[in-house]
Amino acid sequence: MPPLQEIDALPDLTDQVYENLLEAICTAQLTPETRVTQQGLAESLNVSRQPVLQALRLLRKDGFVVDAGKRGLMIAPINADVIRQTYQVRSVLDGLAAREAARKHLVLDSELIARGRQAGLTGKISSLIEADLNFHQSIYHVSGNSMIKDSAEFHWQHIRRAMGAVVAQLSDVDSIWDEHEGILQAINEGNCLLAEQLARAHGESAGEALASALSRQ
Repeated sequence: MPPLQEIDALPDLTDQVYENLLEAICTAQLTPETRVTQQGLAESLNVSRQPVLQALRLLRKDGFVVDAGKRGLMIAPINADVIRQTYQVRSVLDGLAAREAARKHLVLDSELIARGRQAGLTGKISSLIEADLNFHQSIYHVSGNSMIKDSAEFHWQHIRRAMGAVVAQLSDVDSIWDEHEGILQAINEGNCLLAEQLARAHGESAGEALASALSRQ
């Protein structure tokens, strides 16, 4: 076997910078249209400019950072149409996951709903988003299809960011968990058709509500 080029530790550091910046973007520490520079981020993160450059390239490819003309780069605006389209894709994945989960006759823990309703009572945005993510990831897990989770993972970062920006504007959080409970019951009863229908309808309506809230900003 011919010798291959050695790999240094830079990619690992790039991953850390990427994850750190993505977290800051999704939690609005870095708000939309904020100008960012390699030097400024490197100083803030206490790293060299090279991993920041690589991380920014990845963030740009994933749509979280965009060109700002002569001003360099900025955090991408949250686009309502992109979120609507993202949910259109995700609703299909969620419907598939719910159908397959119901087919396997595995029981989802009803505590997922209780924790979600409790998060709604606290009004803490991070808790609401975490509870929502946990619910859907639990369905992906019991579906037995790892491709669903992998496909949905990328979409979730954009959705999480949009939810963080407008979740306070969503008037009836409890109704979301009513829909979640209906999906969970259909899965636990092994009703494949109903589970798929409810999960798809939930995704489509959630996407429209989120996109509409973004449009009003």
